[in-house]
Amino acid sequence: MRLMAFDYGTKRIGVAVTDPMQIIATALTTVHPQDIWTFLADYLQAEQIETFVVGKPRQMDGSDSESASHVVGFMRKLKKIYPAIPVVEIDERFTSKMASAAIAQSGKKKKDRQQKGLIDTVSATIILQSYMDSRSF
Repeated sequence: MRLMAFDYGTKRIGVAVTDPMQIIATALTTVHPQDIWTFLADYLQAEQIETFVVGKPRQMDGSDSESASHVVGFMRKLKKIYPAIPVVEIDERFTSKMASAAIAQSGKKKKDRQQKGLIDTVSATIILQSYMDSRSF
């Protein structure tokens, strides 16, 4: 079964998944928040997900950021619609900056590097990889 991660935003949600063996985290897509539930219903008909991993934005002192309330609402609905799939939250501080740096190092043109959707999917991949790394200890 796969793991699926979300970089939740009010304009876009970056989505990443693992392979069935849970070895590699891969950027999947970016979905508009109002379309996420249809996207998930379709995806879950074809693939099995073991755990949902949601990046939760935090301040430097570890407290929730202003946008955390949106993420909490998303996680609550995720748990309600898919009660059999555990939802895990992970600190997502700096993931957007790390995603931008990774994209810049990839050699992509400046125009491609500035695509917000690309940053969101790479951020979701970083969130997922962080979760996978935390489980291996």
